Amino acid sequence: MSSTQPSELHHWYRQAEQALTTRDYQNAHRFCMSILSIAPEFAGAMFVLGMIALEHRNFSKAAEVLERAIQLDPHDARFQAQLGRCLIALQRPREAMQAAHLALALHPGDAITFDTIGVVLTHAGAHEQALRPFELAVTSAPSQAAYHYNFGISLQFSGRFAEAEAALRRALELDSSLFRAWTALAQVVRGPLPQADARRLEQALEQASTPDAQLHLCHALAKHYEEQAQYSQAFQTLERGKRAKRQALQPPTDCATELFSAVRRPWQASTDPGHDSSEPIFIVGMPRTGTTLLERILAAHPQVFAAGELTNFGLAVKRAAGTPSKRVLDVATLSAAPELDLSKIGADYVESTRPRTGHTARFIDKMPLNFFFAGIIRRALPQARIICLRRHPLDTCLANYRQMFASEYPYYRYGYDLLDVGRYYLQFDGLMQHWRATLGERFREVWYEDIVTDTASVTRSLLEFCDLPWHPACSSANRSVHPLHQSSVGRWRHYEKELAPLLELLAAHGLLPADASESLRQRG
Repeated sequence: MSSTQPSELHHWYRQAEQALTTRDYQNAHRFCMSILSIAPEFAGAMFVLGMIALEHRNFSKAAEVLERAIQLDPHDARFQAQLGRCLIALQRPREAMQAAHLALALHPGDAITFDTIGVVLTHAGAHEQALRPFELAVTSAPSQAAYHYNFGISLQFSGRFAEAEAALRRALELDSSLFRAWTALAQVVRGPLPQADARRLEQALEQASTPDAQLHLCHALAKHYEEQAQYSQAFQTLERGKRAKRQALQPPTDCATELFSAVRRPWQASTDPGHDSSEPIFIVGMPRTGTTLLERILAAHPQVFAAGELTNFGLAVKRAAGTPSKRVLDVATLSAAPELDLSKIGADYVESTRPRTGHTARFIDKMPLNFFFAGIIRRALPQARIICLRRHPLDTCLANYRQMFASEYPYYRYGYDLLDVGRYYLQFDGLMQHWRATLGERFREVWYEDIVTDTASVTRSLLEFCDLPWHPACSSANRSVHPLHQSSVGRWRHYEKELAPLLELLAAHGLLPADASESLRQRG
């Protein structure tokens, strides 16, 4: 029998926690194993081992160890919160949300756990639910810039822009090197930034030492210049940041061409009837084409719930395919789709959205990239509706070039080069022609320009398409279409000179609209 005293075990545990904090993983592991050799049910030691696995991105092992820690002590909020992180990384968003809610119900007492809960909920698409834990993190540790930043981003997603600006400014006061906050701040501030901010931004850009820092700062400055109608300077600044990031990419190209080819391969006839749920309304399309605006209009209907941008359908296909790559959307998975149990994929998808969905007749899944899965959706969920947002080709391409995509997300690498954006658009347009010819009556294309100029007619038509009756709440949504949306129509004209290579590319493939064709002709 060991003569080790409980006080000594707790001393070793404190040593293990300290070693974990300083990333001294070897000593952290050593202390934990010493504890567990004497007290195998010491939950804290098991938790630290789980965190070591998590820090080394061994998410499956980390989840297994953390679940054991929870069995040993189900009342520690930290264990559930960190399990939620693992489950997000393992692409199990429903279970991650459950872990986050359990952690919050256990009333954590530390800021990092509140922040972790908020991050998990955000990654699961529950931005509104993430606000409270982020606010508690800020309250618990008001001097931590990262917590203010996360709170600000969540406020931005929730449309509370004045509060988001205050949180982001506080983050920059605490840490002027937090370059991501500049990008977000430029987006939530109406009009140009104050001159003091612009000067700080310009100075920060001159001192930026990484491609990601340059990209974020250039995006923020470009937005500032555009608001001042300095369009040429805005474009040059944006191009500077994009070029720095593009040159740093390894490999430098994206995977889009192979995906577009794989998704159009013909399917053999199938007797699989699919899952019969009519709940899902998929809003798809290229980013920045009005998907959020359309979601807001349709979600005003009391029988419709906006579930946000869900990765759930792609995950259901990936799990059914069992393909080895870590990417949810890849050629192997798309190629395997015709052989899968599509009815089960449809049922698994709908079930994976619970409990956030199921309380209304319809729910909206606004993941733009689901346009790649439209053919699979049509077979797995034949009663679902798919609405594809379209927009003027030049406004679409410019909006994608101006967008600050998540730099770690491989599917948007085309956004770092203007002509790559144009080539992506050409492939997207070709795929939409294919879906028009093959998907039938459950697929509908809607143009952004029609939404902002004739909102009421488009809304009535889409409600009918979704088999929903007219409701007075939709009238309020129609009136809320802000002039901001109308002003974004034809934005490409501000950058006509800079977009000349893009005009030529689209014209060569017969996709340049008449208004832009005349512009190209005049340029000779």
